[in-house]
Amino acid sequence: MSQYDPDKLEHPSRRPANDLFTNTSESVVQDAFQSQCQCEHDREVPEVDLLSPLTIRGVTFPNRIAMSPMCMYSAEDGFANDFHLVHLGSRAMGGVGLVMVEATAVTAEGRISPADMGIWKDEHIEPLARIARFVETQGAIPGIQLAHAGRKASCDKPWTGGRSLKTATEGGWPVIGPSPLPFDAGDPIPAAMSEADIGHCIDAWKAATKRALAAGFKLIELHAAHGYLMHEFLSPISNQRTDEYGGNLENRMRLLLRLAGRLREIIPHDLPFFVRISATDWTHGGWDIEQSIALCRELKVLGVDLIDVSSGGATPDAKIPVSRGYQIPFARRIREEAKIRTGGLGMITDPQYADEIITSGQADLVFIGRELLREPYWAIKAQHSMGEEPAWPTQYGYAVKRRAK
Repeated sequence: MSQYDPDKLEHPSRRPANDLFTNTSESVVQDAFQSQCQCEHDREVPEVDLLSPLTIRGVTFPNRIAMSPMCMYSAEDGFANDFHLVHLGSRAMGGVGLVMVEATAVTAEGRISPADMGIWKDEHIEPLARIARFVETQGAIPGIQLAHAGRKASCDKPWTGGRSLKTATEGGWPVIGPSPLPFDAGDPIPAAMSEADIGHCIDAWKAATKRALAAGFKLIELHAAHGYLMHEFLSPISNQRTDEYGGNLENRMRLLLRLAGRLREIIPHDLPFFVRISATDWTHGGWDIEQSIALCRELKVLGVDLIDVSSGGATPDAKIPVSRGYQIPFARRIREEAKIRTGGLGMITDPQYADEIITSGQADLVFIGRELLREPYWAIKAQHSMGEEPAWPTQYGYAVKRRAK
């Protein structure tokens, strides 16, 4: 497999970054990558900034601003609807480079709540395809995050309490996980997954990936964070197995690596593949940044193109020091030490700080979440604040620019 080719963009022309797969030798590439990550960037004329395009494989993102996948709890039987089209489409109109569809369940039992988005049957394809088509017409890249909630499944909507739904009468279902350990006191005890269960889960993810590609998504992200099923296998907090999927780090990584390898075989060579991880559980004895770096080195070998770096979610009592950019140091370490592209996120609200994350080489994409809920046109405002011509939709730009004159 070819080695990582770091971005080589020149400001102000912002030529697209070179594709990941090149014939550049490993030593040259690593030296160049280290130079890019560790040098002090010229803040006046950075090589790459928030508005620079990014090319990964055969896909070029028009800028480094990504809409983070955020559950809306607004689907029925897993189907995307008009709300999702407007919700996601408006952010594409608002100028973000990547629009990521929320955690989309690969099985009905893998939903966090009965109102989660799903992709476990062929009938789900067309409503999602409608969204992907519209996002592309607005110049953004449509991506989708594929997920299974594991032991954190079968919960009520957050705005109605988010409690565990323990019975079918309540609308719930049995949950599964690597070990029979509930997430919180009073939660259902998950059934420990057998080898057959693991095989079924992998098959479901593969089928979901094929459906996502049929729907027209140009990027697939595997959700392995926030205490959901793949993260549950990684973390010693939730994984106390004694077979080949539990115990030491190699065993706890086994399922995620096996799954990532299978999905990379399905995803066309010219389309990117991302993995979201929790870099740390924020708990003594849990998953941590050192293990994350080791995992990301292995994911890179399998052909994963970018690590979407989040944290937490494995335990309800973690003490998380939430503040502006609190997860960015993890993205920087993974980028530098695993030699793989990263996405940074966590309480990022202003364009200047987002730009600093990119120009200082801490991450390759900035994922914006809640701030895009508050302001769908955040990316257009970022363009304006950075001295660029705002990329308004044609239907808006004519009127806005005419008024400005």
